[in-house]
Amino acid sequence: MGIGELDREAHVPEATGAAAAPRTLAEALRARGDEGLAALLRARPDLLGPVPNDLTQLATRAGTRGSVVRAVERLDRFALQTAEALAVAPDPTPYPVLLGLLTGDEGDPAIEAALPGAVALLREQALVWGDDERLRLVRTARELLAPSAQHPSPTGLGPTVAEATSGMSPGRVQEIIEAAGLPATHDPVSAVAALTALFTDRDRMGALLDTAPPEALAVVDRLVWGPPYGEVTANPAPPVRWLRDRGLLLPVSARTMVLPREVALHLRGGRAHRAPEPVAPEPVVSREYRPQVVDNAAAGQAHVALATVEELLKSWDLGGPPVLRAGGLAVRDLKRVAAGLDVSERIAAFWMELGYAAGLLASDGEADERYAPTPAYDDWLDLPPAERWAALVTPWLTATRTSGLVGGQDAKGRTLSALGPDLDRSSAPEVRHRMLLLLATLPPGSAADPESLLARLRWERPLRGGGNAGGSHAGGGDAGGSGSDLRSLVARWTLEEAELLGLTGRGALSGPARALLNLPLAEAASPADEGGGVEPSVAATRAATLLAPLLPEAVDHVLLQADLTAVAPGPLRRPLADALGVLADVESKGGATVYRFTPGSVRRALDSGQTATDLHAFLAAHSRTPVPQPLAYLIDDVARRHGHLKVGAASAYVRCDDDTVLGEILADRRSAHLGLRRLAPTVLAAQADPVTLLDGLRALGYAPAAESAEGDLLIARADAYRTPARTAPVPVPDGPPTPDATLLGAAVKAIRAGDRAATAVRKEPATPTTSGGLPRTSAAETLATVQMAAMTGTAVWIGYVNAEGAASQRVIAPVRVEGGFVTGYDHTADEVRTYPLHRITGVAELADDQV
Repeated sequence: MGIGELDREAHVPEATGAAAAPRTLAEALRARGDEGLAALLRARPDLLGPVPNDLTQLATRAGTRGSVVRAVERLDRFALQTAEALAVAPDPTPYPVLLGLLTGDEGDPAIEAALPGAVALLREQALVWGDDERLRLVRTARELLAPSAQHPSPTGLGPTVAEATSGMSPGRVQEIIEAAGLPATHDPVSAVAALTALFTDRDRMGALLDTAPPEALAVVDRLVWGPPYGEVTANPAPPVRWLRDRGLLLPVSARTMVLPREVALHLRGGRAHRAPEPVAPEPVVSREYRPQVVDNAAAGQAHVALATVEELLKSWDLGGPPVLRAGGLAVRDLKRVAAGLDVSERIAAFWMELGYAAGLLASDGEADERYAPTPAYDDWLDLPPAERWAALVTPWLTATRTSGLVGGQDAKGRTLSALGPDLDRSSAPEVRHRMLLLLATLPPGSAADPESLLARLRWERPLRGGGNAGGSHAGGGDAGGSGSDLRSLVARWTLEEAELLGLTGRGALSGPARALLNLPLAEAASPADEGGGVEPSVAATRAATLLAPLLPEAVDHVLLQADLTAVAPGPLRRPLADALGVLADVESKGGATVYRFTPGSVRRALDSGQTATDLHAFLAAHSRTPVPQPLAYLIDDVARRHGHLKVGAASAYVRCDDDTVLGEILADRRSAHLGLRRLAPTVLAAQADPVTLLDGLRALGYAPAAESAEGDLLIARADAYRTPARTAPVPVPDGPPTPDATLLGAAVKAIRAGDRAATAVRKEPATPTTSGGLPRTSAAETLATVQMAAMTGTAVWIGYVNAEGAASQRVIAPVRVEGGFVTGYDHTADEVRTYPLHRITGVAELADDQV
């Protein structure tokens, strides 16, 4: 698993004035200003569900395992290393001791400069509290990050001498201190303290190691950077015995020894980590292009993306592949789509998932469930090309469905299918945004080295991105076909998908992509065009506006060739493209699309209700070259034979005025599977259904036409089938959303008010309080006290039980008492409220200094 933090700003350690040091996390939070509390709630939004009643409850919730795990998972590498160093340091830890654990004996200016910011970040997120003289890592975080036999620490350190000798007999401890040259003592505690003092004294420890055999030093060298545990035999070798006798190796079981933490730190020169990383690695520029070249390349790819999605969904116009019983697309259907689009299966899955995320395709929900375009697809086709592009990339940025997982296996070993369940990964949107923002840090037109981007991503989220470091501190929401480094996989897929979508060109971020990400544009015409903080819909509109002039202009003509092809010199306008797509088949795509006319394609146009005259007129009107004679002959020949046979429902029948043609069909052995028999000289009945009969006769080389029960010609429309209205899939959130400023302000205000009520100093009530701490007074005493408070304008402390039976304590300033109700300003809720007197358990006056 992995953890990290994105774009941590520099933080300044909390000022430690003359005020007394906080004794608990709640006291530390109470000393914060409103901005400090808001920063904590913004960084850890799970603390707001629901809003805590007071700061004590906030501190308790901030120390729960689930909340701490989530906070630790979002630390960057150096902040995590700082927390790990605190986990192996004494509790509490002075700042100089923490600095020494990270810099070692030799010091490191980069670490010295970065450490105040890391400590401030940990303080801000309530993972560390206390002043610089007494830094305390919250207990749950220490349990997660401290080394143990079950969960080794990323530092590679083992237990302390005191921890390793906790189960050792006093006699054995005395033997160790005697072998180490320490004075004997009958107190095991002082003996362990003396041994610890020896191992932490650099001079005495160095003198002891100078007497060690070289083979013994070689043994500890293998354990010094971890793991600190090693197996030994029942009769260990002399070097191991020398180390064991002097406590440099301590037994944890009959066959396992451990290197104590104090010994390892001495051998490491005081450093807790082998390679501290105080500075984030910067993305490396691999190639540089002119921004115009990047934008043009990205626009060309955006045009291809639009054409690919349109081609995919047009191929499903009559109903797409069936939905598997478990959901998703069968492997054979995925292969068929990939072959039709001339792409790999993984890229085909990406285009399908993109259409699904944009709400352009879905399952029809019928008994024989199939995939098909949605009604939104027709609306999408009517949009200008740039707006269609924005409608694709906007949901891609926020989608949690991850097409790269298709073909892998989930946690139960089941294959993950395209458009199927279990493809949601909540971290995917964050990774996509982060990769694009890292590209945006480079100069315009610069392509980054992918490995440098991945290195930066791993630094920002080391645990969530890099497998299991320091034990399994949290459950994995990204398990199931994700491998050990899902974030790196998603990052690689993001770079590839961004290129396919035209967000990048030649590996560099394009201008429209910068607009989509709300980033300032170098060529912005005015401050209003600079972006930053605008609504996603506005950003998408700005991106589409920038892309529109870069896309190829649609044309309204084709060039007919004598070899029964037509060349479209650019993207065709919508009505022309639709009509030509029925009349001809696409033979090749690219800058110019080549269409080929075949008997089947011409028959398809005649099936749609057009006549030969209509087709001749259409070609003459939209061709810049004369209609070739072979094409005119092809249309006339197919039209002459079209409808010569009539197919209707008997189960099905074939009707033809020429009985010799029906005789030829009956005599053809290839028609045996249709179950034909002659009913009349001009009518054949079939056991097959009309659709199968139509396809079978066309396979024999005929051009039958379908007719209704009334004998009218049926016109087939290629775009007739759509699913019912469907909504796009909702992304799976990665935890609670970040609260906005309004919610943060209200939450801080409520917590402060509740804390004032909970910590207000009160006079001792006349009668004892209940076990829950609520005051208990009689009804007469309650009424008299609140009436007096209303007359004098003072505040009182009340115990209150609501209609659901929930008890709470509040500080109110009564202003009116009548009709069995007291109305007053509730300092806890920071508003005027009315309370029934019979629900007030008791009342107490505040101490004089609280009034």
